[in-house]
Amino acid sequence: MVLFEIIDMKVNLKSSLNDSHIDANQSNSQRQVAISLSAVSENRDRSLPLNLGLILDQSGSMTGKPMTRVKEAAIYLLEGFGPDDRLSVVAFDHRAKVIVPNQAVDEMDKVKQAIEGLHAAGGTSIDEGMKLGIKEVALGKEDRVSQIFLLTDGENEHGDNERCLKLAQVAGDYNITLNTLGFGNHWNQDVLESIADAVGGTLCYIEQPEQALTEFSRLFTRMQSVGLTNAYLCLEFLPEVHLAELKPVAQVEPETVELNAQQEGNTYIVRLGDLMMDNARVILVNLYLSQLSPGNHTIGTVQVRYDDPSLSQTALLSEKIPLTVEVQGEYEAKVDTKVQKSILTLAQYRQTQLAEAKLNKGDRQGAATLLQTAAKTALQLGDKSAATVLQTNATQLQAGEELSEAQRKKTRIVSKTVLQSDQ
Repeated sequence: MVLFEIIDMKVNLKSSLNDSHIDANQSNSQRQVAISLSAVSENRDRSLPLNLGLILDQSGSMTGKPMTRVKEAAIYLLEGFGPDDRLSVVAFDHRAKVIVPNQAVDEMDKVKQAIEGLHAAGGTSIDEGMKLGIKEVALGKEDRVSQIFLLTDGENEHGDNERCLKLAQVAGDYNITLNTLGFGNHWNQDVLESIADAVGGTLCYIEQPEQALTEFSRLFTRMQSVGLTNAYLCLEFLPEVHLAELKPVAQVEPETVELNAQQEGNTYIVRLGDLMMDNARVILVNLYLSQLSPGNHTIGTVQVRYDDPSLSQTALLSEKIPLTVEVQGEYEAKVDTKVQKSILTLAQYRQTQLAEAKLNKGDRQGAATLLQTAAKTALQLGDKSAATVLQTNATQLQAGEELSEAQRKKTRIVSKTVLQSDQ
């Protein structure tokens, strides 16, 4: 068991409806609820012990500058490790090999030497790397924040993408967060996004080798800010309230992710993963309400179940937050602008997803129209960088030109998160 100073960590939980007033004369009403969750501590200088696993592609296409920059980025992370932190490194081509077994980083030179020894050759089998990498991280996960950084530059030519998704679920069962980093322009964004989304991770795009250090560092800083793990959102509603049938729950910050809700009676359970201190997760829930009588009503409650590694405790419960509405005989809207922004964020993501689907079917004009709409949504959100990317791609499609792999990947990234230059 890890020995370290106890951190008094709690959940900061807030909820708001896009309009908390309901028209009593309507038989049905639709509302969106934005729920913000983060970890809070009175001692901001303390962080939890980390258990980081690197799963690195060393296939032949990584030869030269790509391999060099990835090794530099991995070695740079070592400077941020503390005495209670653990590291493992797995490299894969068409096979996988443990380069650094799960261990405390107290022999820095040996670990650096092992990473420096990575050599690019062979094909690509992502699932073999995942299988071995998850096994190593699982060895050091007790009372730690456990995450994996999975980097690849290519398609899973010697592997099985379905197996990758199943292994991501295994990682989630072990309370391990999987972050994915696509290197260059030939990786499969659908696969890497699905892996990260399945377990509360982040999808990163390393377009140029020089960006490897920045993206590794950004993920590591985010990992260091985790205060609570294995968080589940618990939503309980009156019988008159139910979730929308199609895609009712999504995360909109710090990146956009469609989430699954498991129903247990009148309660819905949504897995979130790690809760950070610096970055709140914002979840948007789409509700339908049957007709209610005039007056104030509590239509449901929001609660979080989570683990606290600092206390070696699991399945802790936050306080319950009530969801309240005012049902009015003479309805007057009470709009929350922050929730409206969350709705726009999800709209931009879905518009871009639909554009990609049309493009894959050969419908360039349909894709261009949706990208233009997404660009306008991005401008409403104040995200000028995303708007520029989306509008540029729309214009190119209207001119009858194809989008490059780099443009397609940039489109996916700007639909999920604000570009770093805007943050």
